[in-house]
Amino acid sequence: MSSKSHLFSTISSSTILLFASALVLAGCGGGDDNSDVGYVKFYNSSKNAPEILLTIDQDLQSDDDDDDGNYEVTFNGIEYTEALSNFEVEPNTYFYEMGWQDEDSNDRDDLALVAEGQITVSKDNIQLLVLTDDITSAQVETYNIAVVDDDEDEDDDLFNLRILNLHPDSAGVDVYMSESDETFNEATLVGQYNYKQLSDNQKFEQDEYIFYITKAGTEEVLFTSSDIDYAYPAQYVMIVRENNGSGNSPYGLDRMSSSSITEYLDTDSEARFRAYNAITEHDLIPNYTGTFDVYINGIDDEAEIKALERGHFSDTKIQDKGDYSLDLLIPNTAESLLSNHLLGLAENTNKTVFFYLNEEDVDLDGDGNVDENNDGIVDEIEVKIRSLVVNNSTRESIYDHQITMINLVDSDDFSLVNFYFVRSDETIETALYNRSAAYTQPESVYLQNNTYQVFAVAKVDSSDVILSSFELVLDEESEELFLIVEADINEPTGYRTEILKQTDDEEG
Repeated sequence: MSSKSHLFSTISSSTILLFASALVLAGCGGGDDNSDVGYVKFYNSSKNAPEILLTIDQDLQSDDDDDDGNYEVTFNGIEYTEALSNFEVEPNTYFYEMGWQDEDSNDRDDLALVAEGQITVSKDNIQLLVLTDDITSAQVETYNIAVVDDDEDEDDDLFNLRILNLHPDSAGVDVYMSESDETFNEATLVGQYNYKQLSDNQKFEQDEYIFYITKAGTEEVLFTSSDIDYAYPAQYVMIVRENNGSGNSPYGLDRMSSSSITEYLDTDSEARFRAYNAITEHDLIPNYTGTFDVYINGIDDEAEIKALERGHFSDTKIQDKGDYSLDLLIPNTAESLLSNHLLGLAENTNKTVFFYLNEEDVDLDGDGNVDENNDGIVDEIEVKIRSLVVNNSTRESIYDHQITMINLVDSDDFSLVNFYFVRSDETIETALYNRSAAYTQPESVYLQNNTYQVFAVAKVDSSDVILSSFELVLDEESEELFLIVEADINEPTGYRTEILKQTDDEEG
């Protein structure tokens, strides 16, 4: 077979490090011969799971604090589609536990278990554990992968590849590869794989390749990767999984090496975006009455978004990937509020564009003094319409949720808004979950299901001022949310916080 393939040539920033409190007790070192070891690896393929913590324990009956030779280690939480780096252990039989942090502590005894079992690690083999299916009824698949000895590759110009199909479609998939300067017409079938099937190892020449995925037995291409560079004589597993982005391809690909994992998305996938109107009315733009139209240059002469009202999201728009410039016009006029603002849409992405108003002091003579008559008042101001592009979370975790705070308050009195998420046994002062959002700088927090009293607080001079407060209830049906702080003269405090979903219901 002349097919070739390539994955990812740089180390991913998402490489998972070991949890700092991992225990390696006396007696687990064995000898000094590092070749007399095996490896444990973990991949999270449960799409509605939170971060999952893996514990490996040689003896469940042993007290953690006893110096009795027991080997125990707990790793950092692994998000959906992330993986643990290969972890070296002595060949032996180990118990494993997988759980998530449903309390403030991430100690093993405080985790909510979702799976447990035993594995046997042998010399020069990788024991790969994969958490699959819905987190409420999760399954663990184990795969034994031999560490490949490439001594016979005298030219050092080959790499090793396996395919693991974790897409739940019962039809299975066909995976093809072509060289980077070819098309599907020239591609070669790598293999056909059922759900949860791991292929045998295959060797290919180091080069750049494109992957294609079809349903098993068909030739309709449903996924095409970008060029993937296999530049090292390494060992890779290419994981076929569900697409959790916004494109219409059902598939995503993860390339897993010993120490990193890299995501590849369908290169032809469309993107989604929507707009939010946070532009306040202002004397310096008298014709603006709280609505605007959005035009995308180069598409057509019609507004893509019409009469978007202040404090509202537009409908989600589907757009081919690419770089676009946006214009904002006052409806039924040629008066521009903003022009040629960049909107970059990579394949499979989902974004929100926030439009807001910013007041700027005018330095009339360029001397750095905006109060020439020293009366304590800025001589002149001008207004600018700005845009802020934010990636929407498409996570589906049912036990915790991403909350993204956006501070759109243009104030001379403060630039930070402090958010406190207060549970029933806490006060603002003792709240574990708190974040500070600078003006137009999004800040995120992951909150477990619970009822929170939320306070948006700003420090004005030496005083803490509550801008808004409200109750936030998170449960298994909750979605990823934006908390948007804006000025509002109709509110008693002069400010309000909007609670809005990061994606439309129809997007999942």
